[in-house]
Order: sequence, then structure tokens, then C-alpha cells
Amino acid sequence: MKFTVVIPARYASTRLPGKPLLLIGGKPMIQHVYQQALQSQATRVVVATDHQGIAEAVQSFGGEVCLTAANHPSGTDRVEEVARKLALADDEVVVNIQGDEPLIPPSVINQVAGLLGSQPKCEMATLIEPIAEVDDLFNPNVVKVVLNARGEASYFSRAPMPWSREQFNLAKPPNQLPSGPFYRHIGIYGYRVGLLHRYVNWPVAPTEQLECLEQLRALWQGVKIAVAQAVEVPPIGVDTEQDLAKVRQLVEEGNSNND
Repeated sequence: MKFTVVIPARYASTRLPGKPLLLIGGKPMIQHVYQQALQSQATRVVVATDHQGIAEAVQSFGGEVCLTAANHPSGTDRVEEVARKLALADDEVVVNIQGDEPLIPPSVINQVAGLLGSQPKCEMATLIEPIAEVDDLFNPNVVKVVLNARGEASYFSRAPMPWSREQFNLAKPPNQLPSGPFYRHIGIYGYRVGLLHRYVNWPVAPTEQLECLEQLRALWQGVKIAVAQAVEVPPIGVDTEQDLAKVRQLVEEGNSNND
């Protein structure tokens, strides 16, 4: 299926300023993300950034970059600007990969694009994995998803969902995970371009504002979001110094195994 990958890359990260330019195995993080995307079936890979230093880094390794406005409230808005500048047709598919996912498997990039090909009534697609640890279920940084019978998202939340009335107690969370279904959202999205153009003109949804989850704006407007269990679970992204150290170690181990 024909699709374009767009990689939003911000310099002004709160916890790790300049994150896309941090070195991993001697290369900036954004180069790792770009090269992983090139291994997918995407017809085009573009980095979207508002920072000249990131743009120059991408150009230095031969990547395509699109300079965007600095005041976008979300990565989705930044992706929409790229779709406009590239004059992509409304029925084309764009996959949004975060610029802090240097180990993103090409297989999941293909999978999320393919979901839109197989589910024509859906305008957006994303991936999940089963939650295996009870701590993750009660962790607000792990976004949970509830699905309907058609494999579409019913809701995303930072709260534990669905709620087990008989086994959950906020005052005393359980020690073991009961039988599910409990799913963690994996933050990769596919969109039809026409949806992106509508999305940026919608007001912030009340649920989006409460949960700080931009995908809830689409659900609020009645958009169907196709969801599937990832064929390959992506390794960790980079949000903290600890994450960065882990990814550097994984890359170093991978390079050693290839020698």
C-alpha cells in the first residue's frame, strides 16, 4: 500500500532538550528513526521540524526535511502542515512516527498503514499490545485502549480500563493482573490525509483536555480508529536520560553482534 512517513521532531523537549540530535552509536537519534522508516514500504520519508539545527542534521545524512511552524500544539498538527506542503491527496495515507523512536520496527510501520487499506471505513489507525503487569495498568503514563467488536477504538485513557468491579480498589490496587482484556496503546498513527485537514480545524475536545491525549479529539468527532495488536512490539522510546542509556546499550550490543 502506498504511504508517506512523517517524523515530527521537536528540539524543545522538557526532559531532554535537543533530543533528536542526541547521539546514539555515533549518529543523531533522528537519523536512526529515519533509517528505520526507510526500511519500511513507505514511498517517502520526511522529517517535520521547526528547528534549523535538526533540519541541517537531516540534510547532512541525505534525508528529506520539511520546516514547519513553531507553534503547533501537537505532532498531528505538524504532520498536517507537511501533508499540505507536499500537496498529498485526501485519500493518501500518512504514518506518523515519533522522532524519539530510534528502534521502531519497519514491520509495525507497514502494519499501521495496511490497517487503513484493509478497513476502508476507518480514517485513522494505531496499534496495541496486551498489558502484562498490573503496575502498567495503574500507571497513568501507560495509555490504555478499549476496543469494540469491529477492532475499532472505543476509548483511550490514562486510567485503568476496563474497570474490574470485583477485583479493583483504588485504595488498594491488586497485586496481580486479572484476566483482561487490557491493552496498552503503542504511539504510532496512520491517517488519511483528508482527516488531518479536518482534525486541525476541530476544537480541543473536553476528553482530550482532561486526559491530554490528542487522539480523543478524533473519537469525540466520531472518527473510526482501526486498532490491531502489533506484529512486533517496539523497543522503548526515549523520554528520559535512563531511556537514552538503555537505547544506546541496545544499539551498541546490536553493532557488536553484527561485527
